[in-house]
Amino acid sequence: MDVSGGRGQPRPGNDESAEHTGPEAPAPGGTGDAPTAPSAPTPADAKDARPEGPTPDAGAPAPESGTPQDTGAAPDHGAPDRGAPAHGRDRAPEHPEPPADRPARAPAGRPEHPDHPFVHSGSGKGQAPQRPEERRRGGLLMGRPFGVPVYVAPSWFLVAILITWVFGGQIDRVLPELGAASYLVSLFFAVAFYASVLVHELAHTLAALRFKLPVRRIQLQFFGGVSEIEKEAETPGREFVLAFVGPLLSLVLAGLFYLGLLAVDPSSVPGVLLAGLMVSNLIVAAFNLLPGLPLDGGRMLRAVVWAITGKPMTGTVAAAWVGRALAVCVLIGLPLLTQSGALGSDAVDNVGMDTVLDALLAAILAAIIWTGAGNSLRMARLREHLPELRARTLTRRAVPVESDTPLSEALRRANAAGARALVVVDADGVPVSLVREAAIVGVPEHRRPWVPAGTLAQDITDGMRVSAELAGEELLDALRATPATEYLVVEETGEIYGVLSAADVERAFVKAMARPS
Repeated sequence: MDVSGGRGQPRPGNDESAEHTGPEAPAPGGTGDAPTAPSAPTPADAKDARPEGPTPDAGAPAPESGTPQDTGAAPDHGAPDRGAPAHGRDRAPEHPEPPADRPARAPAGRPEHPDHPFVHSGSGKGQAPQRPEERRRGGLLMGRPFGVPVYVAPSWFLVAILITWVFGGQIDRVLPELGAASYLVSLFFAVAFYASVLVHELAHTLAALRFKLPVRRIQLQFFGGVSEIEKEAETPGREFVLAFVGPLLSLVLAGLFYLGLLAVDPSSVPGVLLAGLMVSNLIVAAFNLLPGLPLDGGRMLRAVVWAITGKPMTGTVAAAWVGRALAVCVLIGLPLLTQSGALGSDAVDNVGMDTVLDALLAAILAAIIWTGAGNSLRMARLREHLPELRARTLTRRAVPVESDTPLSEALRRANAAGARALVVVDADGVPVSLVREAAIVGVPEHRRPWVPAGTLAQDITDGMRVSAELAGEELLDALRATPATEYLVVEETGEIYGVLSAADVERAFVKAMARPS
């Protein structure tokens, strides 16, 4: 049933509704982590899916905690919310039953349980979907240039040690008079090198901000850095520019280090440092220009294919498969090139520790490229299906109750109306709070006649009121801004449409990730 303007009268609705076969507790993943998902809500043109057969009688309460049920409760992990009470006009009647000639229907696509119109189970801690990146710690926060947090992942310290060890040995051969201080110089080189990687990532960040694309963070990791840009570029031209500016800045840095090298003695400490930074930035630029996702060159290839075909997904598929082919080439080709001496070292006829290390490095690089290409495909598929996530199709039918209404009576009304949510209204019929689904589970059946529904409700705060017209990334962004388990959904006119459960959104989110293109 829809609560219209706080009156508590059912709206006739339309003949559209999505089926809801029962929730499962998702574990957000990601950006891994995809939980198993039940069947997601179908588009709004599906037929009404109201349960057939007799409705539960007055005492039929929701099952108690621990009883296996199809539920809408969200698991214990992060999610969004929002809300503010909608203003009503008249007092909600004590028994908001639908008129005989106007049966209560679920709004278009509202999920319903096939057997129990109102069921409860799960944890009260559930929250709306949160992208996997948001669940993982970013590492050590180093600062917020341009308002974007920069983190150093723990793996960076391992790389710093490796660079210090390897480059320190080279400095010791070139400048033996330094002795143990060569490793101190090498440590400075490691920090300076990652500073240049940060400049590379800041170039991507500034371009993204210039195109009004939000950047969640920059993270310096084991093999470089990553700028986590939350949205896709709107055009292939912008995508190309966004990808190209990073390698371009690395080339500019290499040029600056070369000019600095001309002004100093190449066999001095500054000369060795400048030469190392010049070469390392050239390598970073060349490596990132390779035409395969997740590298910058792969994004540039994606932009070109997108511009030619007019389909961003086609560009992503092409660049991702080129990236996978590139991973295989790195896995096989890098050790062979190193052993043959083609990369500047002496040719090696036997298998030694250096050969094993080269093979290990190649395997790590290949795994990173292969995994990144697969992740790019999954995220592209998700973005392709995100528009299918609509607040209107995921919203549950709700009935209004006053704060002192016994829980058993509130559940009776909800079951009689085929609703799966309760909205607590004040004496004027204005919604003030939402009864938490998980809280009902904790109330034993025999105590429900003596427990007021209002004691299980969560106040409707700013952000817990969402528009029924929200869909896709706008819907997810709205929920992430205010984490909660339930939200009040309203029409543009302010009329109450129903209640949106974060668990329903999360299951639909996971379903979209799992669905093939």
